[in-house]
Amino acid sequence: MKITVETTVDAPLADVWHAWNNPDDIVKWNAASDDWHTTRAATDLRVGGVLSSRMEAKDGSMGFDFAGTYTQIETQRLIEYELDDGRTVRVEFAPTDKGVTVCETFDAESTHSEEQQRAGWQAILDRFANHVTSLDRSRTSQNAG
Repeated sequence: MKITVETTVDAPLADVWHAWNNPDDIVKWNAASDDWHTTRAATDLRVGGVLSSRMEAKDGSMGFDFAGTYTQIETQRLIEYELDDGRTVRVEFAPTDKGVTVCETFDAESTHSEEQQRAGWQAILDRFANHVTSLDRSRTSQNAG
């Protein structure tokens, strides 16, 4: 089963693309809730390159690694990758009059319900949008001064 989540980010496409693929940004937005965080992230953004991150509960009670290999990249438009467990993920970036719509479609796993997976991935995507718009606002206010 495939699950799709999406959000619209009120920022330029170049900023959205950069924040999605930059490890320094990824560790700031890649968590489904405030009691989790990403302790490290790495990207080698090319077909055959590897992406990885480590997510942990802030209380240290649990954590997991998330890793895969890029299978298709169209700069500022599309990223596809295969996770180490064989599931696939497709991320599309589409400019609109309201910003950039980021649409993420992934193969469900069997441990959690569809609702749990959808809610978790959507929460991460929403945190991503908030992170990017806060970056964009801080740049705008710095440029105004």
